[in-house]
Amino acid sequence: MRRPILTVFYQFDPWSNSLGGIQTIIRSFVKYAPDTFEIRLVGTQVEERIQPGQWQERELAGRKIQFMPLFTQPQENRKSLIPDSVRYTAGLLRQCLASDFMHFHRLEPTLATRNWVGDKTLFIHNDIQQQVQSSDRKGSILWQYLPAAYFAIERQVVSQFTEILSCNTASATFYKQRYPACADRVRYLRNTVDDDVFFPLSPGEREHARQEFARSQKLDSKTRFVLFAGRLHPQKDPLLLVRAIAALDDPTTHLLIAGEGDLADAIRSEIAQLELDDRVTLLGALPQSEMAKLQRLVSVFVLSSAYEGLPVTVLEALASGTPVVTTRCGETPNLLDRQSGVVCDDRTAAGLAAAIQQVLASPDFPSQACVDCAEPYRARTVVKSICDGMMQRWNQQQPPA
Repeated sequence: MRRPILTVFYQFDPWSNSLGGIQTIIRSFVKYAPDTFEIRLVGTQVEERIQPGQWQERELAGRKIQFMPLFTQPQENRKSLIPDSVRYTAGLLRQCLASDFMHFHRLEPTLATRNWVGDKTLFIHNDIQQQVQSSDRKGSILWQYLPAAYFAIERQVVSQFTEILSCNTASATFYKQRYPACADRVRYLRNTVDDDVFFPLSPGEREHARQEFARSQKLDSKTRFVLFAGRLHPQKDPLLLVRAIAALDDPTTHLLIAGEGDLADAIRSEIAQLELDDRVTLLGALPQSEMAKLQRLVSVFVLSSAYEGLPVTVLEALASGTPVVTTRCGETPNLLDRQSGVVCDDRTAAGLAAAIQQVLASPDFPSQACVDCAEPYRARTVVKSICDGMMQRWNQQQPPA
């Protein structure tokens, strides 16, 4: 029997340092999917290594895959005149890339796939209702200006999916209620963390790593680090966190910001205006291995977002033994307990500063409690459950021997 082909569709370059939960989830899926599947990935590229629209065999996460870029995009996580999702969808309209299984991580490309034959899964990575209908449109996504158009497209494409999987319980409930004919195909799915990469150090090793990193940054060896990792985008609201560090007014606390995006210049301006040059460091986009080192040595990871699904960076922090401070958004407040983090209900600089201080001042956030919180989200376990379901459907479709 031939191996079934799984094609993953998402607008990113798998070999770039682009930070993003969807990118990380796709890489983990490729890594942990069983060899019973042949994997193809249709993405983009930051450098023109391959002729767009052509397949090439590449290695990703230790596995050989077929990769096709639809276009070259030198700057990921930056806005362009024509949104990448539009360019990506247009690229799919020009050809048929149907396969046995197809995974989609955005809705728009599925406009091009309605007539493609195969088992299709839509992954939902945010609280869609809150994301599209948000009243804060500063730096917003296109669909916040055209929510009716988004939901009209959704109605046109939703019936084609075999499964609709959401990492956000509110979003899963929303889809079940909005599309009762598809309700039995919608379910909550845990996001994933690769615990081969993100794991805790012993207390002594963690302290040594923190001191060594402080010295490498020419900071006092007693410096404690607060970490932000993600796109520099209004959804993630890193500016709120910068203002919280100013409100914290603690010279021994240093904010590390890992990521790139449209708000980079605004963040630099805010740092200068608040005179925080010696208390905030912009690291840019980092490879996963460097992110893992940071997650193991920082004192707290902070999620300052306006809305979310379940950020992979939160799971990576917890798996590394690091407590989390989060605004009340997405699935993270449902995940944390009293020993693994703090939920900040007051989404202001002062409120977030108080939550960060609560973690920094308390010994009540043991590393093992954080690791235990992340345990159900181990990538190998979650990916296996998805693939087991896919293989069951595949075997049911095969003619009897």
